[in-house]
Amino acid sequence: MEPPRIAPGGLRELGLVNYAFAALAGRVIGGGKPHVFTTLGRQRRLFRAWLHLSGRLMPGGRLPRHESELVILRIATLRDCEYERRHHLRLGRRAGVTQDQIAHLADLGWSGWSRRELALLTAATSLVQTKGLDDATWAELRTHLNEPDTIELLLLCGQYDSLATTLLTLKVQPED
Repeated sequence: MEPPRIAPGGLRELGLVNYAFAALAGRVIGGGKPHVFTTLGRQRRLFRAWLHLSGRLMPGGRLPRHESELVILRIATLRDCEYERRHHLRLGRRAGVTQDQIAHLADLGWSGWSRRELALLTAATSLVQTKGLDDATWAELRTHLNEPDTIELLLLCGQYDSLATTLLTLKVQPED
């Protein structure tokens, strides 16, 4: 693996609040301080705003947690973002994402997807690949989601596509 372009920071680079958050997050997920937090936390003010938005989308969003995790894992798969994928494999399993679903994240033709899951994953795919939704994808998505949930899905996809861009560009390394 290539070295990160910006190394994870310590207390001095992160400040007390960001450092404490990263340490707490590491304890909650059962490991060290996550590199995503110790890297992005170096931009102290934006980090806290980003955390607020991220937390409102997942885990604090309106969409069922396993669906949010499926969408995030699909985006990580499409973007080939190993950091995002590893992190959300753990979270997804806790939220009820099955081994079969994980094994078929790259295969929207798999017969095991529900109509709703397929609509969400198809929308996520289109948003990553074309940055939009065609009319047929939109119509199918709207049979499953109301207006606020549709907006949330669009923001969730944009958030995790953006995060993948940042993680890949900064070459943030997964924790061991």
